[in-house]
Amino acid sequence: MDIRVFTQSAIKISGDGKNIYFDPYSLKFANNDADIIFFTHDHYDHFSPEDIAKVSKDNTIFVSPEKMTPEVKKILKGAQTAISVKPYQKIIVGKTETETVPAYNKAKAFHPKSSGFVGYVITVEGKRLYVAGDTDDLKENEKINCDICFIPIGGTFTMDAMEAAEFVNRLKPKTAIPIHYGSIVGKKEDQIVFKNNVDSGINVKFMLFD
Repeated sequence: MDIRVFTQSAIKISGDGKNIYFDPYSLKFANNDADIIFFTHDHYDHFSPEDIAKVSKDNTIFVSPEKMTPEVKKILKGAQTAISVKPYQKIIVGKTETETVPAYNKAKAFHPKSSGFVGYVITVEGKRLYVAGDTDDLKENEKINCDICFIPIGGTFTMDAMEAAEFVNRLKPKTAIPIHYGSIVGKKEDQIVFKNNVDSGINVKFMLFD
């Protein structure tokens, strides 16, 4: 399995013969190789038609929260298909086992629970990968079973580095990869705060600035 992290929360996972993207944004390449693109919510740094065009191909499958259905349908071309989801679903997307989990702010208005935004847990090459989306440290997500998690640490719109570290310590994945910092919100140095506060038994991997 090959994992790449780009600007903000843009992620590419290649494995099981598929290329899977999450929230493509500010990409510096145009591979047009996406079998599946998952969107966590509709903000411009997570749903960017310009960047979607760089990675999508004729038969790409788009997966997004129900609230985004009209926006996604506007960009469909050729044999591309769209799947709408809400939290707490288990579905198969192009043979990829997929679960949706809630992603929202507890006290801030940026990502209200009522919007039905989601994070995803997908299984690739036998590993469970949790992409949290823009979210706070939600109690209902602490029992997510995952090998690798992608966690926002930039603060303002999501958990900050300390909150994210404490959440990851409760989650107990094998590997934690911080995202959503160093560009729009958060500093590059936040990754050090995050790593220094994650339990020693959890491997913290920096990929956003590789």
